[in-house]
Amino acid sequence: MTNIHPIHDRIVQRSEREATNGHRAGVVWLTGLSGSGKSTIAAAVERELFSASHFVVLLDGDNVRTGLCGDLGFSLEDRKENIRRIAETAKLFVAAGAQVLCSFVSPTREIRSMAKNIIGADDFYEVFVNTPLEVCEARDVKGLYVKARAGEIKGFTGIDSPYEAPESPFLDLKTADQTVEASAGEVVLAIRDQLALQR
Repeated sequence: MTNIHPIHDRIVQRSEREATNGHRAGVVWLTGLSGSGKSTIAAAVERELFSASHFVVLLDGDNVRTGLCGDLGFSLEDRKENIRRIAETAKLFVAAGAQVLCSFVSPTREIRSMAKNIIGADDFYEVFVNTPLEVCEARDVKGLYVKARAGEIKGFTGIDSPYEAPESPFLDLKTADQTVEASAGEVVLAIRDQLALQR
């Protein structure tokens, strides 16, 4: 570490980027079971913010695991490392003035707390995509629950690996009985003041 010399003081500052963008930077962290609707909702929020000319970036579980975290498995330690890398990446985007949408199961409170600590509490907005297990299984768009129930996937969150729901999320988003558009609208409305979405 003695040969590392960050140049944070010489680069364009976050405050300058936010002034140019017309909005604050921050991380909206969507957590929930597989099939809860995290990715679909995040994509809808991204589209809405992008359409309003916001600098927005979406980091999604499957996308990240094909590149940045392609070397990781699904053990608890690998899941921690997966979220650590994602949080550090999101932090870099925040420094660049972006509004970052993170869509990850991130099953334990410890893992999400680590992400929050890396990113910074003032820039971290936890959204619990609160969808009952039976609804997620009924959707099963990826066929993962069927494989998990058959024992073909081990350590699957919600089946043989626990999911710890957030105790006090920024937003508790109950999706079972509402459309994707309604859920995305609820997220945008919730973060409007915090991230000064009005241009």
